[in-house]
Amino acid sequence: MLNTPVPTNEMDRLMDLSEFDIDYSSQQDNFKDLAKLAAKVAGTKISLVNLIDTFTQWTISNHGLDIDQMDRTDSVCQYTIVDGDHFEVEDLKNDERFKDKFYVVDEPNLRYYFGVPLKNEGHNLGALCVLDKDLHTLSPEKIELLKIIADEIVNRLKAFKAINNLKSKLHEANESQKKVAHDIRGPLGGIIGLAQIISEQGHENKLDEVLEFINLIHKSGNSILELADEILSADKPKALKSDELNVMMLKDKLDKLYAPQARNKHISFVINIDPETATTPFSKNKLLQIVGNLVSNAMKFTPAGGKITVDLNMLLGDVQNILQIKVSDMGVGMDKVAVDAIISGTASSTNGTGGEQGYGFGLALVKHLIESLRGSLQIHSSPGNGATFEVNLPQDK
Repeated sequence: MLNTPVPTNEMDRLMDLSEFDIDYSSQQDNFKDLAKLAAKVAGTKISLVNLIDTFTQWTISNHGLDIDQMDRTDSVCQYTIVDGDHFEVEDLKNDERFKDKFYVVDEPNLRYYFGVPLKNEGHNLGALCVLDKDLHTLSPEKIELLKIIADEIVNRLKAFKAINNLKSKLHEANESQKKVAHDIRGPLGGIIGLAQIISEQGHENKLDEVLEFINLIHKSGNSILELADEILSADKPKALKSDELNVMMLKDKLDKLYAPQARNKHISFVINIDPETATTPFSKNKLLQIVGNLVSNAMKFTPAGGKITVDLNMLLGDVQNILQIKVSDMGVGMDKVAVDAIISGTASSTNGTGGEQGYGFGLALVKHLIESLRGSLQIHSSPGNGATFEVNLPQDK
């Protein structure tokens, strides 16, 4: 098996990609114009916008070829993200690295590849590539135009990230508004109570002018209190916010993203949810990156005919909820030394059941993301009995 290339800054690259927090299944419309433009510029029938994580190449937008993912070890773009400003294969059929790949020997029988890395602050998040079943030669002018399109793709990714950050800050501002309204209710209630007492004393002392003034205060205070109640009751979630998911939606996304990988490896992929909390909202921040890496890792070590189970539960509490995720596989399992190495962040990579090369970064990235969300990771495993990765993430109510 040929060694596959890995960028020297791979861990930093993966962390940078995770910061964009991209839902790989919902970006087609955001980039389809640029994908089509790239094919027109190059004069090829196919162009793809690919992002590459630990295990998978995700095609977030395509033109001329209906594909949404492939194993990273099968991709050509894994070479594009290593170094240089482009990567070209003049004839895939005559290149030892690619001549036996499914996209060369079977439909669409690709021959030509040209890729430009999607660069963000020194990290190659993926690649814009153009492909064809015919051979091509690109002029320097066309290559420069493809680089400009690649830069525009990254600019859009940054723009969407900024928009999502603004939405998050707006949500925080709304929460602060409700907290302020809550905090002023107590003092206002006290003022109104005091006004009532003075009003009653004023009747005894016949202070007509004071009484009139106090009555105005009383009415005004009640009006403000009613306004505070309106603010508190406003914006109660009738539907999920843009930065939220629920268990039912997460199940659907995992099915869409990872069921194809399971079918390709002849693995049973089952996701269980608790119907009682299936619609309880929680933050989607980094969630697909965490669960996706755990599922891909499980597939790496589960043999054909095996089974991967994902259990999604929301544990409801008085102060906060806990999103609990369990990913169980039927792989070779691990001893305590291996488990402790993962928890401590000192684990090295091993190959999967199908000879998949390990990258050694997937679980390290998962651990980093979980810790950044104030969560916890537990691993239950023993040699020969598979492994279960349990993630608990606190959720503000």
